[in-house]
Amino acid sequence: MSPGAVRWSRAWHAVILVDVLIALGLQLWLVFTGGPDPNTGDTAASVGIGTRLIQTISFFTIQSNLLVLAVAIGLVLDPARDGRFWRVLRLDALLGIVITGLVFDTILIHYVHPSGWQLVATIGLHYLAPWLTLLGWLLLGPRPRFDRATLVWSLLWPAAWIAYTFIRGAVVDWYPYPFLDVQEIGLGAAIRNTGIVLVVAGVVLAILLLIDRRWPTGQSRWRAHQRSVDSTTSAVDPRTTNR
Repeated sequence: MSPGAVRWSRAWHAVILVDVLIALGLQLWLVFTGGPDPNTGDTAASVGIGTRLIQTISFFTIQSNLLVLAVAIGLVLDPARDGRFWRVLRLDALLGIVITGLVFDTILIHYVHPSGWQLVATIGLHYLAPWLTLLGWLLLGPRPRFDRATLVWSLLWPAAWIAYTFIRGAVVDWYPYPFLDVQEIGLGAAIRNTGIVLVVAGVVLAILLLIDRRWPTGQSRWRAHQRSVDSTTSAVDPRTTNR
């Protein structure tokens, strides 16, 4: 990556890092101070701080933002970072946070009405983090990174979250989102809604993989440009054509 691209990437992901840290910090502060859960209305007094912490970590939104935070830290330290584990982490963070933004904007916004500091946290977690992350990846990459092995490994976290959500929900009668609440809407509707989200996730994933493959950035794009320039120069340079 060029020095300019490195500086832009570090600055961009530093902004994401600060946003997620502040939003997650506010969310934890609300948990410890007994602020109401925007999805259920539960307070620390009604269910206990320990239970609320587990519930908070169980949200797909929180887990996605934690992945984004890890990626942002990694890219601030090294914008050209690579490696198998890193690729899986990057794809999971990117897919998870985009799904977080889409689901909140299209579904959850009708269920929750945050205010005060909860609204500030909601903006950071559901609006700024998703679209800053996606835009940063589109503009700065680095790409390509996502091969077939990365795709396969990246599916483990979403699958584990779905299994955990339904198994824990059946045991403790608590689900992180209204459209997955088996007790309220029934198992069939919950599975149907999960299927719809999975279809949307599949479309988003296909788009991300296509962009990753067809729209390289940083050093990959520079190398491709150099190969093109070198081949053109060789074709028109008389010193090469007369050899």
